[in-house]
Amino acid sequence: MSQLIKSDQLIIALTGALMAHRTSHENALSVANALCQAQIDGQVGHGISRLLSYCKQAQAGKVNGFARPLSRQLSPSILRVDADSGFAFPAIDLAIEELVSLAKQVGFCVAAISQSHHFGVAGWHVERLASRGLIGLMIGNTPAAIAPWGGFKPLFGTNPIACGFPGTDAEDPIVIDLALSQVARGKVMRAAQEGLEVPEGWGVDQFGQATTSPEQILQGSMLPIGGPKGAGLALMIELLVASLTQSNMAFEASSFFSADGEPPHVGQLIIAFDPEHFGMPQFFDRLQQMREAIGDQEGVRIPGANKKQRRSLAQQQGVEISDDLLAVLTDLQKSA
Repeated sequence: MSQLIKSDQLIIALTGALMAHRTSHENALSVANALCQAQIDGQVGHGISRLLSYCKQAQAGKVNGFARPLSRQLSPSILRVDADSGFAFPAIDLAIEELVSLAKQVGFCVAAISQSHHFGVAGWHVERLASRGLIGLMIGNTPAAIAPWGGFKPLFGTNPIACGFPGTDAEDPIVIDLALSQVARGKVMRAAQEGLEVPEGWGVDQFGQATTSPEQILQGSMLPIGGPKGAGLALMIELLVASLTQSNMAFEASSFFSADGEPPHVGQLIIAFDPEHFGMPQFFDRLQQMREAIGDQEGVRIPGANKKQRRSLAQQQGVEISDDLLAVLTDLQKSA
């Protein structure tokens, strides 16, 4: 069973739950907005299901709930943002605001975020850049979940990549968002929480054997998209992010789900491009050509095209939350 809750009420409840677990109001609100948006967009593995582990980690000090992210401009087009061992979302909020300003001045800008944590739906972050007229590209590394091709010990993260292209008055932004595992690890975690099996091909156990048990996959390895090509892409992002943000490699990072251990200290790279600086006045015309070419094929849609309908329904009716998650949310607001 589930219930519908207005998004503003949900954000207030999420903020309160986090504040009850050693988190400042500003940081809690940033996290709450991200969790609520993920839930609305159907990305439930990055939504309310994350709240319990977030609260436990803040309470234990694995995440600095009172972090104050700081940015430093290293050059006209390079920012370094220190998340201060806190939640990723406040650091990303800061990065996006500064990226917009700098990219519009010089054409493009890169933000390297260090000392960071789980960053949720990458597509939402680049969509915010796209909604302000910029092309956004984001990559980040995560704790070890994917083994090198041919192996079975995880060394790479699921390492999401997302890109957002601005829309027009008549069209929404185009957002492409994918993890480099067959599915997001959050889906496997959710299946484990609900006592469900997962399809074969999502991952292997700790001995490299195929399994449909989410618990065994979480102890073993997720499988990459595209076989060896996906593993290669995961390695590429791992090297780019960990080196340029001066963050932990995936195999050095602690779990996003457990309150045990040191902060994961992973990193994210966000790049913003201003199309106007690239001497391409027909930029939106070219995007429209692609939209039309895709739309000409029956049964094909632009990635993320269903989000507009989901957001409209959430605004009208509320956000759907299972009774179990609602009970967890209620309990977390009461006590630390």
